[in-house]
Amino acid sequence: MALRLFRRSTEEQQADEQRIHDSLEKTRGGMFGRLGNIFQANEITEQTWDELEETLIMGDVGIETTEVLVARVQQRVSKEGIKRPADAQAVLKQEMLAMLGGSDAMEIDEPRLLTVVLVVGVNGSGKTTSIAKLAKLYKDHGRKVVLAAADTFRAAAVHQLQIWGERVGVDVIAQGQGADPGAVVFDAIRACQETRKADLLIIDTAGRLHTKFNLMKELEKVRNVASRQVHKAPHETFLILDASTGQNALSQARHFKEAVKVTGVILTKLDGTAKGGIVFAIAQELGVPVRFVGTGERMTDIAPFDPKIFVDSLFA
Repeated sequence: MALRLFRRSTEEQQADEQRIHDSLEKTRGGMFGRLGNIFQANEITEQTWDELEETLIMGDVGIETTEVLVARVQQRVSKEGIKRPADAQAVLKQEMLAMLGGSDAMEIDEPRLLTVVLVVGVNGSGKTTSIAKLAKLYKDHGRKVVLAAADTFRAAAVHQLQIWGERVGVDVIAQGQGADPGAVVFDAIRACQETRKADLLIIDTAGRLHTKFNLMKELEKVRNVASRQVHKAPHETFLILDASTGQNALSQARHFKEAVKVTGVILTKLDGTAKGGIVFAIAQELGVPVRFVGTGERMTDIAPFDPKIFVDSLFA
């Protein structure tokens, strides 16, 4: 079977850059809009650092991450003998970029017969919509995508995923509400291998269970089913976080990270919030890279996360 890896054309990369830039309009218009003004003074003073710290915290970078970032900038400015505020701003951008890390290759793009992606996150974070966007993105780049409706505890979840699958034009493997999520995943993997001849399986999971169930135990069970059926599966576990919840998203992320091996974050609703600074807290405090960002309501409004474009857009 011929496998096509994810490659963006120059036009697509430019479109992604514009989408990320546009999605940060509210973030730039909020506290982050002050960043450029801070470094327009004639000299660097203690007030410079105080204003920078306040701006980053108000921009939802978080206290801990802000302290780390400002300390790194101050150290470099002192060590390198920097006097001009504009040069200090350049150092800030460099340290922001270093904090976010590079956009290294993802396992979802590696060539294999079947790539299995687990998608986790609380209900209301944009999980189902993100799955549909991800499916369309990869389908449009030549992948044969199948979705697995393993969120069997929420009444409308299976139906919603089926509707999205129909809109995107991909198959959805599902059972009824209350079915064993592990059984759904088992059936979906078999279908990909035997009848659908798919090379990418994206699994929706529960974001909330009834009180007698343990959500994280269920997610672990789903992971185990996948790993027994496909070598090293799941190859990616994407955590969906709602950017508009800001620092509250971090507590959610820590909860999921303890139970499942999260390999990346899909940050939704970035266009609807001024809290884009949460990206830095995710990278610094969780040690998990942001892989994709939701940039709007349309099915095409998802972009691979590019740290440089993100940082540049904060200052543009």
